[in-house]
Amino acid sequence: MGRLFGTDGVRGLANAELTPELGMAVASSAARVLAESDRSHRPVAVVGRDPRASGEMLEAAVTAGLASAGADVLRAGVLPTPAVAYLVGELGADLGVMISASHNPMPDNGIKLFAEGGHKLPDTVEDAIEARLYEPGSRPVGVAVGRVRELADAGERYLRHLRVAGAGSTALTGLKVVVDCANGAAAELAPEAYRRAGAEVVAIHAAPDGLNINDNCGSTHLGEVTAAVRAHGADLGIAHDGDADRCLAVTADGDPVDGDHIMAVLALALRESGELVEDTLVATVMSNLGLHLAMRDAGIAVRTTAVGDRYVLEGLRAGGYTLGGEQSGHLVLPAHATTGDGVLTALRLMARMSATGRTLAELASVMVALPQVLVNVRVTDKATVAAAPEVRDAVAKAEVELGDQGRVLLRPSGTEQLVRVMVEAPTRELAERIGEQLATVVAAAS
Repeated sequence: MGRLFGTDGVRGLANAELTPELGMAVASSAARVLAESDRSHRPVAVVGRDPRASGEMLEAAVTAGLASAGADVLRAGVLPTPAVAYLVGELGADLGVMISASHNPMPDNGIKLFAEGGHKLPDTVEDAIEARLYEPGSRPVGVAVGRVRELADAGERYLRHLRVAGAGSTALTGLKVVVDCANGAAAELAPEAYRRAGAEVVAIHAAPDGLNINDNCGSTHLGEVTAAVRAHGADLGIAHDGDADRCLAVTADGDPVDGDHIMAVLALALRESGELVEDTLVATVMSNLGLHLAMRDAGIAVRTTAVGDRYVLEGLRAGGYTLGGEQSGHLVLPAHATTGDGVLTALRLMARMSATGRTLAELASVMVALPQVLVNVRVTDKATVAAAPEVRDAVAKAEVELGDQGRVLLRPSGTEQLVRVMVEAPTRELAERIGEQLATVVAAAS
């Protein structure tokens, strides 16, 4: 059996792979592990969820698991993932539990855990929780059983935080924004946050019914937000995913602005204000070479990490840096959030537009993305194939051909028997040709 925890908690098909029994066991084990690490008080946990239907079932299971292990539970209801992380820190709670499968389809769900301060759990703690999942032991009784209460002002607390951490003193007056809420956790809060900051807001896909989350909308489907921006004559569009830890944007002309472009814009803003620690940005190896070139020209260093927000977070903490993220729109501003926050990112992006008087297209033009081709090659043994001499030789030959005008990234998938071949080059034709050549070599080595 593989490790239960992935790069972003426990995830699977709700009620099949991710059952109420498993949810209760994970929550109970987490509470026991935390209680043993600090016996000075009974643990307090904040529990939130996105609006998908299975979240109701899993919320009940998680709440029961926590209380049965002696933890008090603050139920925050439907909230974005970063709101739960924020509340853990703001309330001094010991644990945060977010029930969400982020951008995944409605039938999936997941359990994300946050430690004290709203930080993601280290691998050692996740391993301890997994090791004790079904360990027999006595349960608390009487007054030692955990209590459950509603955190009625959870959303308002988060909105007050965003008002300061987001646009701050920069009013968004005069900006018209279309926000695609993905029928997700930010359907009410994101439009309200932008209105409070002064923007005129047109909200779409903001009527979650438990079944329509991420359904042809949100950050994985930019078609409708693009059409709405044009139809309403908006200055920009913002697209979130189901739990609103991501943010992608669209210009007034309907051109997409991905996480790499947003990082470039915010990095320059932070450097200008003297907040970009060591003039350094943290990004994953999947960020476009165009980001590296733009930052190099601006005198900003880019530190790269493995793919996954947890690795970005590790990189940020290691250097005490102030901005990092992924091409997918998952950006982290550690001075204001302990995890990716799509609403905070959007507020910062719009504040930059207001402060400079420049359009999003003008701001994003600081970076020119190189054509990028990604080929997934199914193999029998991904690790062996990726390390094969003929594959390494082919990669080296491609790198010589591209020189400093492109790059090759070949890596095994983290979850499937796939080798991912990514090529960036000055032209799409060259990227496609080299990508096909490398994919052929990878397939032959399988």
